[in-house]
Amino acid sequence: MRKLIYLIMPILFFAWGTAKSDLVVSNWDGYSPPDIMDTFAAATGFDGEMSFHATNEEIMGKVVASKGAGYDVLFVSSPFAEALNELGLLATINHSKIPNMKNLDSWSMNLDFDLGNQFQVPYAWGTTGICYRSDLVSEEPTSWNHLLNPPLDLHGKVTMLSTDRWLLSAGMLSLGFSVNETDPAKLDMVKDVLISAKQNLLSYDDTTFYSKLVSGEAVMAHAWDGWCNYATWENPDVKFVVPSEGSDLWVDTMVILKGSENMDAAHAFINYILDENIGAWTIENILYKTPNKTAMEKTIPGLVDAFPNMGYSAQYLSSMETLKDVGDATKLYATTVADILAD
Repeated sequence: MRKLIYLIMPILFFAWGTAKSDLVVSNWDGYSPPDIMDTFAAATGFDGEMSFHATNEEIMGKVVASKGAGYDVLFVSSPFAEALNELGLLATINHSKIPNMKNLDSWSMNLDFDLGNQFQVPYAWGTTGICYRSDLVSEEPTSWNHLLNPPLDLHGKVTMLSTDRWLLSAGMLSLGFSVNETDPAKLDMVKDVLISAKQNLLSYDDTTFYSKLVSGEAVMAHAWDGWCNYATWENPDVKFVVPSEGSDLWVDTMVILKGSENMDAAHAFINYILDENIGAWTIENILYKTPNKTAMEKTIPGLVDAFPNMGYSAQYLSSMETLKDVGDATKLYATTVADILAD
């Protein structure tokens, strides 16, 4: 993945108050500019620190165990934001303290898991599909069944995501089910489909599948659209397609913990992240789409030729089914995936 030199432009102060703050933010490593806390402090006067979590599950476990203590702002995917809110751990977003919400596309303000952005603010979004070597397949994959039951010459050259929600979604969509399906009988059908697909795989791979595509070790991969772009950057023959049965909409969000003692700083941080220049960094450096319409309009025209999925419109993404918290069925999801992955 390319590394771009990026200068964060000065951002005007907003009336946050005068108190200094020791803000604590947790994010995935590499998901925001490396100097973000320094430039945030320079722009707003609020001090803070950035910690990192490897997975949604990791930070969720820490926050639930501490009842929200120790953190102010979290970056988490939408089902986890929804779950944290249902546990009563999230603050209501004060829109008046985040004037840069004006930069968000209107489609991102009406997502069905949080109409009107009551407890989260979206940071990045995208979908899931099939990433493939166009020069090494006899025909373009157009269905989830191409991934789950590939042609004989592709046996042993396919990878799939192993993370619960996305592994199950591939099976659910192939059967015409919701990506938030909770019916145990239908989940058994999904399990059978995915166990059958397992015999044709090279591996389950959530982190290095793009390098396998570049080398040719894999020819087709179950992939997030942004991650597929990493492979396309190195080899333009790598393409991405959303299967005809549709896919999910994943949304990575920013939330504020209800127990935060730094509410002004927390809102100021989210406002800073929504500046168009920070949005441009996200687009250019991690090759993900963002609901920040102003940043997209500024940055995307130069990227679409090389990375066509960067041109997916907010309206198109919003037509996908949003991944939502499935409540008590989360345990059933986990046991189903464990059965699929078992040797």
